[in-house]
Amino acid sequence: QVQLVESGGGLVHPGGSLRLSCAASGSIFSPYDMGWYRQRPGKQRESVANISSDGGYGNYADSVKGRFTISRDNDKDTVYLQMHSLKLEDSAVYYCFYHERYSDYVDWGQGTQVSLSS
Repeated sequence: QVQLVESGGGLVHPGGSLRLSCAASGSIFSPYDMGWYRQRPGKQRESVANISSDGGYGNYADSVKGRFTISRDNDKDTVYLQMHSLKLEDSAVYYCFYHERYSDYVDWGQGTQVSLSS
């Protein structure tokens, strides 16, 4: 089993920035992908960004392209989401996920709240 611990959420004004982190620990087996989903009030959980096991490429939702950057540090088994130019509609609970390629095992973090307030 894998444990995912997220941090970095908080309250920010529109136009501001935040950096989310998600550290994985436990029975980690490479290769594994990691990424972020978010869930806004009254909405379904949606993909925000994900990154390949070697960190070579990332995929982004259209709504965050050009504003968010995903990265990872495999020495620390940690994935990051740098968020710039935040908008009111970015307010959500952000969830980190972990996906092992060969076993197809998936696990989720507990979520971290990102709130935008003008």
